[in-house]
Amino acid sequence: MKTMFKKPRPSPTSPPERTAHLRFSGLCAGYPGRPVLREISAEIPKLATTVLVGPNGSGKSTLLGVLAGVIHPTSGDLHRTGDRPPAFVPQRGAVGDTLPLTVRQTVEMGRWSERGTWRRLTRRDHATVDAALDRLEIRDLASRQLGELSGGQRQRALIAQGLAQESDLLLLDEPTTGLDPEARERIGTLLTALVADGVTVVQATHDLEVARTADACLLLRNGRLAGQGHPDRILTTSALARVWQPL
Repeated sequence: MKTMFKKPRPSPTSPPERTAHLRFSGLCAGYPGRPVLREISAEIPKLATTVLVGPNGSGKSTLLGVLAGVIHPTSGDLHRTGDRPPAFVPQRGAVGDTLPLTVRQTVEMGRWSERGTWRRLTRRDHATVDAALDRLEIRDLASRQLGELSGGQRQRALIAQGLAQESDLLLLDEPTTGLDPEARERIGTLLTALVADGVTVVQATHDLEVARTADACLLLRNGRLAGQGHPDRILTTSALARVWQPL
């Protein structure tokens, strides 16, 4: 006779269970002669904000690159839900100040995955670009050169490029680093609104204040996973001290 077990109901204080948008196991990745990620297994919840936290060299940017598909893992499994490729927003410093690009041209690059590099944008593409400019409140900067912008304005242009890709997964590398409090708050509010609109957000950050507002956290040290769960449970004083202690 088969015995049936009922799943216990969560207590009123328990966080709701979330479906995984990304799931990876035994993930290893790096660069020629320099391994970075070492046997990482974790889940990224769907319709939530997940932060990657850890000191420099812990593997945050490499993990983002693997999730974005720009870095190929050397071993392990990676599974993702959704039909569209992820949108990846690199650090501001990865985009040269001397590139002769306007804000609109920068955001239009987000449509290249849909149209191709040399094909003319369609009316729908232009409407998508306009919507991204409006969402980031930078339509008035559309004709300005990237190199002329403040740090916060430039970061908003890069995020608008990510939104123009119309992905349900947005990956950001240190989106608020070096910004003033007003710019950080503006971007944080936007990312929260995107989750409400159906986008899963993953961001690498050094900012523990930003990290503590997320839904989930992956704590990294030396290319390994040091903790996974809600920031209140993972970003404890003792855990952070262990992660940031010299190797």
